[in-house]
Parts: sequence; C-alpha cells; structure tokens
Amino acid sequence: MSTITDKVANALYLSGCLKFGSFKIKSGATSPYYIDLARVLSAPQQLCVIAEAASEKIKQIMEGDKIDKLASIELKGALIAPSIACSLNLPCIIVRKEDKAYGVTGRIAGADVNKGDNVLFFDDVISEGISKVEGIKPLQELGANVKHLLVVVNREHGGKEKLEKLGYRVHSLAKISDIVDSLSRDKHISKEQADKVLDYVKNFQLL
Repeated sequence: MSTITDKVANALYLSGCLKFGSFKIKSGATSPYYIDLARVLSAPQQLCVIAEAASEKIKQIMEGDKIDKLASIELKGALIAPSIACSLNLPCIIVRKEDKAYGVTGRIAGADVNKGDNVLFFDDVISEGISKVEGIKPLQELGANVKHLLVVVNREHGGKEKLEKLGYRVHSLAKISDIVDSLSRDKHISKEQADKVLDYVKNFQLL
C-alpha cells in the first residue's frame, strides 16, 4: 500500500515538478535538485493527489486545533491553496509579496483577515524558513493567529527547526530524503541521482 510519501513523490515525478541537475536556489547555494511546484498545473491528476494529501493532513491538524482560514503566499503555494481550501470548505487568503498600489491595495487578496482568525499557512517547500516568516507577518499584523504551517516538501535545510523555535508547528507531506528514497526504490530515478540528493542533505545539515 502506498504511503503519503510515495504518493507525493510519484506526483512530483510524473508532473515534472522534481528536476535533477545543478540549480541555484534562493539562498545562492547550488542544489542537485529543484522543485517547481507550478509544473503540477500541467498534470491535473497529480495536482489532485497533492491537494488531497494536504487536505487530509489539515483535517488531522483540525482534530486538535481550530482552523478558520487557509493562507498562502504568491506564487507557487498560492496555485494549490484554492484546491485545498475548496476540499476543506475553508476561506482562502493569498498574501502578495509586495503591496498592490491600485484598486484594492495592500498585500492581502481573497478572504479578509479578521482579528482572532486561526490561520494555517501553506506553501510549496521549506528550506531555511525565511520566506515563511515574511509571508506570515502581514497576517499577524492584521490580528490573525498563525500556529500551524504546512508545506509539500521539507528540503531539510533547518527551516522547520528554526520556525519551531519561534513557536510555530511545522508540518510537511514529505521530506526530500524520503522522496528520493521512494523514487529510487520504484526505479524512477537512478541510485546515483538519489545519492547526490542524500549527500547534499547530509552536508547541508553539517553546516
């Protein structure tokens, strides 16, 4: 029986979201893989797999904590968040990276943010966690309570641990090390490709 990790790994692979090679990431470092979650829009079935997995995870979280709204930041997390919100019947908030200077101004699009709202923040991946703090800040400034964060993939760069030290609870559908293990086991990628990623994760954790 496939686990959540297996389903997410397969969805990322089949949709072309997970790429192997040499990629410069936001921090400036070079990574042997890259996750472009926008690619999942080209594969509706795989989009549904990821959205359903995220919905089930949020349902588990909601068994212990009240969640009023779902939020994400543009661009990639925001592409999937509405599908998750529809499944859960939760209002959806999109945080812009910059203030909009015309029409309905500000950084918030979609549902209103009210004081006391319990908002779960969703995004595509977590690396060092910096962009998550940037995305959450406008919500908190409007009085929302943001306790839980959910990402599709934990890149295992220490971001989860940093944010948890700040008091957040960070959840992921899968860790990158488990994803490449799953893909290697199913012969979707070579052992060499998997080992490069695993070595990269180990070396990063030693920094």
